[in-house]
Amino acid sequence: MDWESVAAKDVIEALREVEWSTSPRSLAEFFSRFAFPRSFSKWMSRLKCNLYYYRTNYFVLLIFVLGLALITRPLAIIGAALTALSLAFLNDSFAATFNEKAIRTIRQFSPHLAAKMRPPHMPVIRGRSASRKTVYVCGQPRLVFVLLGLTASFVLWFTSCGLLWVLYALATALLMIMLHASLRTPNLKARLNTFREEFRAVWRNYSEL
Repeated sequence: MDWESVAAKDVIEALREVEWSTSPRSLAEFFSRFAFPRSFSKWMSRLKCNLYYYRTNYFVLLIFVLGLALITRPLAIIGAALTALSLAFLNDSFAATFNEKAIRTIRQFSPHLAAKMRPPHMPVIRGRSASRKTVYVCGQPRLVFVLLGLTASFVLWFTSCGLLWVLYALATALLMIMLHASLRTPNLKARLNTFREEFRAVWRNYSEL
C-alpha cells in the first residue's frame, strides 16, 4: 500500500472496520528499528502505516499507562475500563462479536429477551444492506453504549478526583504512541500484512454481493 496517498479519514475508517482481536506484535518487533523520517511526506506515510499495523500494541500501551496513573484510585480505574470498552465498541468487529456473545449468554436464561435483542431487519439493495454501517449491540445502536460508557466513566473520574490524572495519563500515552509511530521504521512484515488484510477486505466485500 502507498500510505502517502491514504487520507487520515481512510485510516480512521480502516481502524474502525479492521479486526482488533489479533494479538499484539512481539516486543522484539515493536522495539526493533528506529530512525528519523527523511521528509514530511515520509513521516506521514510512516505514521499512518504504524498506527494501522501496531494498533493493538498502542491500545494495550494506552490502557497500561492509564492503569499506572490511576492505580491508587479504584473508581478511576473502573472509569478507565469503561472508557476502553466504549472506544472498543467503535470497532465493527468488536461490537459484532460482543453482541453475539452477549445474546448467546442471555439466551441460556431468557430466550424471549434474547430474541428482542436481535438487531432489526435491514432491507437489502443489490445484495447489500441499506444500513451497512449501522451496528447494533443488544438491540440498540452501538452509539448508545458508547455515550453511556463515556458518561459513566466521566462521572467516576470526577467522583474519584482522578480527572486531572486521566488527562495527564492520556497526554503521556498519546505522546509515547506518536513518538513510536514516528520513529519506528516500517518493515517488510508490516507491508505484507497490510496487503493481506486488503485482500481479505476485498474478498469479504465480493462475497457479500
